[in-house]
Amino acid sequence: MTNIITLTINPAIDVSIAVERVAPVHKLRCTSARRDPGGGGINVARVLKRLGADVVALYPTGGVLGALLRQLVTDEDIPCLTIGISEETRENITVLDQSIGQQYRFILPGPRLSELEWRGCLDAVASLLHRDTSAPGRRARFVVASGSLPPGVPEDFYGLIARATKQAGAKIVVDASGVALKCALEAGVYLVKPSLRELKELTGKPMESESDWIIACRSLIDDRRTEMVALTLGDQGSLLVSRDRAPGSTDSNSSFSSVCLTPSWPKWV
Repeated sequence: MTNIITLTINPAIDVSIAVERVAPVHKLRCTSARRDPGGGGINVARVLKRLGADVVALYPTGGVLGALLRQLVTDEDIPCLTIGISEETRENITVLDQSIGQQYRFILPGPRLSELEWRGCLDAVASLLHRDTSAPGRRARFVVASGSLPPGVPEDFYGLIARATKQAGAKIVVDASGVALKCALEAGVYLVKPSLRELKELTGKPMESESDWIIACRSLIDDRRTEMVALTLGDQGSLLVSRDRAPGSTDSNSSFSSVCLTPSWPKWV
């Protein structure tokens, strides 16, 4: 059975190179390129696979780069379902300037998806969720929708995914930004992962202190837009807020646990 479905509507091949120093005009001699499968949901699937989870990655692919992306995902033994599209899968490029130890990241918008193509991704999620209808205990329990929306995909796409997921009796986790994130929250999700900036845009509340962060997260929960908020705080780690945990709570009987791949473990409140 599949326990977790990850959806990456705008996947990419992440190309990483290094140069001695970044400078304009001159030709820059680079190291050999490293290529990794990328995009929000694919990155989630890669981590979940390493942790031993039963996961399938769903994403669109197109052209030569799309075929390479699928091979890169397959090389990591991640089960996947791909939806063919007419345009070429994108690449993202990271350049390390070795003289200062800093990275330059170049993010491409991605291929334009037709309505038939993005609806194919939506239908594929629904199909996977209902695949084991004869045995409810075997159905997927979670859908993780993560990453940007490519051109051609409507801004309420994650809202559509959220509704389809809930109708199938599963839980939806969303990592997005802007209008796409707002639409997902309007549909209602299980967990959302905004940054401080995104949380401020969603709630309009001040973000001057930790208590402000908690109040803003709780407002999303109280409005029944999400059950939990995983607030990312950059190099400070993250803050995990739920309806059932109060600030400073040390309830050892709580059934919740969490894993965070940021530099610090999440703080429960």
